[in-house]
Amino acid sequence: MLLSPRIRAVLLVAASTALVAAGAPAPGPLGIGDPLFPHLGNPGYDVTSYDIAFDYSGDNSRPLNAVTKIDALATADLRHINLDHTHGKVSSVLVGGEPATFAEKGEDLVVTPARPVRRGLPISLTVRHTSDPGGNQDNGGWIRTGDGLAMANQADAAHRVFPSNDHPADKALFTFRITTPKGTTAVANGLPTGKRTTDRGTTWTYRTAHPMATELAQVSIGKSTVVHREGPNGLPLRDVVPTADREKVEPLLKKTPDHVAWMESKVGRYPFETYGVLIAGARTGFALETQTLSLFERDLFTTKGVPQWYVESVMVHELAHQWFGNSVSPRSWSDLWLNEGHASWYEALFAEERAGHSLEERMKEAYRDSDGWRASGGPPAAPEPAAPGKKLSLFRPIVYDGSALVLYALRQEIGAGAFDRLERAWVQRYADGNATTADFTRLASSITGRDLSGFFQGWLYGAKTPPMPGHADWRSAEPADDAARSGGGAA
Repeated sequence: MLLSPRIRAVLLVAASTALVAAGAPAPGPLGIGDPLFPHLGNPGYDVTSYDIAFDYSGDNSRPLNAVTKIDALATADLRHINLDHTHGKVSSVLVGGEPATFAEKGEDLVVTPARPVRRGLPISLTVRHTSDPGGNQDNGGWIRTGDGLAMANQADAAHRVFPSNDHPADKALFTFRITTPKGTTAVANGLPTGKRTTDRGTTWTYRTAHPMATELAQVSIGKSTVVHREGPNGLPLRDVVPTADREKVEPLLKKTPDHVAWMESKVGRYPFETYGVLIAGARTGFALETQTLSLFERDLFTTKGVPQWYVESVMVHELAHQWFGNSVSPRSWSDLWLNEGHASWYEALFAEERAGHSLEERMKEAYRDSDGWRASGGPPAAPEPAAPGKKLSLFRPIVYDGSALVLYALRQEIGAGAFDRLERAWVQRYADGNATTADFTRLASSITGRDLSGFFQGWLYGAKTPPMPGHADWRSAEPADDAARSGGGAA
C-alpha cells in the first residue's frame, strides 16, 4: 500500500499518541515507520545536539574507544529510550548523570533510566562504547582508507559508528573531538574550535553551526594535508587530501570557489559555514555529500584519461547536495528523489554550460529509459526498498537522472523563470529543516498560481512516464522482461 507523505505523518503522530496513552512500550527495537527503513529512527524524543569523542590508536582495523553525549527533548513520556546502534560494544550509559540499564535489541540500544522521563523535559545521555571499523564495509559506516579512516553513513549506517537517532527527520548540532597519534590529522564537519596536544596525542575539535542529519556526519583521520582557500563572500574553504597527492589534485581542487559561485548564481547563498572536498584513499564506488566536507575517492582525481569536465560535474553534484539534501533534508527516505534529482539536475546543467554537453540530449536519453527504471525500481517518489543485503541498491537510476527528468518536465511545463523562482524559494523556505514531496508540489503550485497536483501525480507516482511537455516526439522504450520483474536497481 502506498500512502502519501501527509497521511504517513498523521499515522505516525497517531501511533506515538497511542503508545503514550497505552503506557510505556515493552523494551525492544522501535522505529518511526519510514516506508523504506521502517526500523530506523526512534519516537518519543527530539535530539538537539551530539558531542562525540573518538580515540584513534593509529591502527584502522581496531575499534576506537568512543563517548557519545546526546542532548534531547522528550516529546512523550518515556520509560525506555531507544537509540539506533550496532557494530560496537557499550560499556555504560548515563541518563541525567545517573547510571541506567541498557540492552541491545536488534539494531537498537534500549536504555532504561532510573526514573521515567516525562514529556517536555530535557534528556541528557552519555554512552561509552567502541566504534568498530571492521566488518562488511559495503554496509557503510567507517571506511578504511590507505592511511586511516573516513565515514560513509548514507543511508542508514551512522548507527554503525555512534549511537543516535539515525534518521534525517531528526537533525541536530554536532561536536566532534578526535584524538589521534602524532603525524595524523583529523578533520570533521563544521569548523575547528580547538586543538590540544599532550603526550598521548592531539585532540582535534570541530563543531557545526547548522543542524545536520546523522547520515551526513564525516570524520576523516589520516596522513592528510588540509588546504585552505577562500570562496565567494569570504566563505572559508578547506580541502583534505592525502599529503602525497597534494600537488597532483590541486588543479581540480582550485575550481571549487568557481563551483560555489556558479551554484550561488542558480539558487542563492551557500547555506553553511564552510565547504571542502575530502579525497580518501579508498575504492568506494561513489562520492558522498557529507555536510560541509564532501567525500570523493582518490581515483576520480588521479586516474589518467578521466575528462576534467566530468570530474568537475561530479564535484558540482555533491556541492549541490549541500542545498538539496543537507540544508533541506528529506522527511522520509521516499523523498530521496528531491536530493538526488536536484543534484543530478545541476550536475547536468553545469556540464552543459561549462563543457557543451547537451542537457536536452541527456534528458531525452533518460526519457527513453524511464519506463524501464520505473518498472525495476518504482517511480521517483515511491521507490521500492533496497534489495535484501544490498542497501546501496536504493540508489538506482530512477532517483538520479530519472528524477532530474521530473525537474526537466516541470521546467518545460511552467517555464524557466517560474522554475528558477521555485528553486530559490525551496532552499530558502526549508533551510536547516526537513521537507517532503508534498511540500515541494504545494510550493510549485503556489509559485505558479496553478494546481500542479495532476502533473506531479503522473511524473512522481506513475508506473509509466507521462508525455514530455514540448517534446511530443519523445518515446520511452518498453522495459525488458527481466527489468520489469526485478525488485531493485543497480548497486
